[in-house]
Amino acid sequence: MKSAQINFGQTEVLIQLPDEVEILSMKSPAVLSDPAQAIQDALQHCIGTASLESIITSKLQAKPDANAVIVISDNTRPVPYRGENGILRPIVDKLLGAGIPPDRIMILVATGTHNPVPEAMLREMLDPGIFEKGITIKNHNCVDQSSLVHLGKSDCGNKMVVNRDYVRADIKIITGLVESHFMAGASGGRKAICPGLIGEESTFVFHGARILDDPLSRDLVLVGNPCHEEAVQIAEAAGCDFSVNVTLNEKYELTGVFAGDLLGPHQHAVNKIREYVTIPIQEEYDIVISHAGFVGINHYQAAKAAVVAIPAIRRGGKMILVANTTDVDPVGSGRYRSVLKFLKQLGPEKFRRLILSDTWEFVPDQWEAQMWARLFSKTPAENFVFYAPQLKVEDFSILSGVDGNVFLPGERQYQDSLENIPFVVEQALRKIVADLRGQGVANPRIAFLVDGPYGVPVKVER
Repeated sequence: MKSAQINFGQTEVLIQLPDEVEILSMKSPAVLSDPAQAIQDALQHCIGTASLESIITSKLQAKPDANAVIVISDNTRPVPYRGENGILRPIVDKLLGAGIPPDRIMILVATGTHNPVPEAMLREMLDPGIFEKGITIKNHNCVDQSSLVHLGKSDCGNKMVVNRDYVRADIKIITGLVESHFMAGASGGRKAICPGLIGEESTFVFHGARILDDPLSRDLVLVGNPCHEEAVQIAEAAGCDFSVNVTLNEKYELTGVFAGDLLGPHQHAVNKIREYVTIPIQEEYDIVISHAGFVGINHYQAAKAAVVAIPAIRRGGKMILVANTTDVDPVGSGRYRSVLKFLKQLGPEKFRRLILSDTWEFVPDQWEAQMWARLFSKTPAENFVFYAPQLKVEDFSILSGVDGNVFLPGERQYQDSLENIPFVVEQALRKIVADLRGQGVANPRIAFLVDGPYGVPVKVER
């Protein structure tokens, strides 16, 4: 047997796999030898613009009472915001050092359409010094019209509605983590603004069925990706004075810091992650095992891991996916739940036709259901096993796939315990292998994606 770790961020789970399982992993990028110094260097020697200090000084010369907004990611991204290697405190210190008082600095959480981040979680995410200085921390609210401003229409006719605090700020600073993204090509950069700070109605096009149906709306593709291009246009309309993007390894250690204008640092970061997140494969697998990683705080977010795995799964193959769904609702929003019902009732192709039809009325959060449909278009839902300890039996009335609890003894079913994950993986794999052998597949090819949603399998020619 082989031992393998599933990394859920703050928690790891050890699983045992048969020797014949191929463990597919990303390359391990070199970590920064002195992360704190690298952050300072990035703020001073920038890509496409002057240093952060110079920008702040220039803004204050033009307007002595200038205010600043720093945009941060929510709790679905492991951005290093606290500790000696955190990127937030150095930015704040530059603003304070230039003479901007705490009451003219706001930290704005780019929640997009996600739930607001509670204060307790914010205190876990951010450096304690931020709270001690009394800096305002605010969650973006995508449905509060009074907190939004209209900036016109994008080229595809989308209403560009963006957070008012951000748009009206004199100094606009965005931060983020650049990793592969199954729709926008890569996270980070412009995504701090779109979708991070846009109004709910702006997501109707940005995450609409037609944009996401485009085959170029996928991992590691920027050129020609309509999701990326829409995000860039809205971000440029809102404006950005400075951006700080980071890249991380599988242990969430800093591998790069990229600062400067809106687009340059992001492109440099994307070029870097391409070097190590791509996992070349020569053949598809009969069975793929994966996990939802740090980001998979609910079923909605776990779609990322499912979509990333698609290139590794043979058509009609099997998949086992586990997650640690620690969110308030382990499935997702009520609207997401409502759309999942259609996917389960109709199947992927009829569901796709429905949401692409002129009669369909857009439902926020439908985009992740559309991503699940991508998986089920390659392999049917009955070939997919999903397990998260926090899910209840009633949740599977709307979730497509096989409930992983069926592989647990009765007394252990629907118990919120990560200790059940290894047992579910072992038993589900044993059953699937036996079924395949009964169908004539004597030695099924099995892969474990040890990096979950972060490594990107790519088919290559022999």
